[in-house]
Amino acid sequence: MRKSVLILGGTTEARQLAGKLAAHEALRVTLSLAGRTEHPVAQGVPTRMGGFGGPEGLAAYFREHRIDLLIDATHPYAARISANAAEAAKLADVPLLALRRPGWEQVSGDRWSLVDDSTGAVTALGSVPRRVFLALGRQELLPFEQAPQHSYLVRSVDPVEPPLAVPNATYFLARGPFDRDAERAMLQAHRTEIIVCKNSGGGATYAKIEAARELGIEVVMFRRPLLPAVPGAESIDALVQLALHECDLTERGE
Repeated sequence: MRKSVLILGGTTEARQLAGKLAAHEALRVTLSLAGRTEHPVAQGVPTRMGGFGGPEGLAAYFREHRIDLLIDATHPYAARISANAAEAAKLADVPLLALRRPGWEQVSGDRWSLVDDSTGAVTALGSVPRRVFLALGRQELLPFEQAPQHSYLVRSVDPVEPPLAVPNATYFLARGPFDRDAERAMLQAHRTEIIVCKNSGGGATYAKIEAARELGIEVVMFRRPLLPAVPGAESIDALVQLALHECDLTERGE
């Protein structure tokens, strides 16, 4: 009988992981997306959109669809979803694995200031007007209305609607991965003085950090949230092996 695997996704790694697991005929893979992105890229496996209704709703989904394994491959800052996943796995007695993307490490030449959230970032920007590049999701932008003295450059996957209630803001849509040379040119063209972003880890959006280092631009970086301690791995291949082992497929060479 095929084992049913539910992957909580929304990241490039989740899509790649789903593809690798779906290649095993003994597995039936479903990828779940929160639905925050209006036009997600094609995932390549059966996909479910939207929330579950908290841990209880997620646990009920496990029972209804006879889920054999849950994999949390959400964004490193999706702390609430990760917490709900851990609680639901306990409620339904379903094994849980996590794909934890390692964060970026500060190196020589980086000028990072660490904050907890957007409110902390607004404080870190200070009162003197600055040219700010906001590389954040739409959900984190509203607090910057409290600092209308700055000029903002806002990059997002989906349009920011309504736009920020500030006098100087420029918006553009883009989806990673990004190129270092292009990022450097963009920062120079907009005379950027400071960047606000998350420590997302991975290579898709690291180019702005490299460009900032080369240009001597300060970066206000969100600290990573505390996530549940569950079995897992930092790489896709390692997580695949853990998943196959959990589903009793490794010894048969599946």
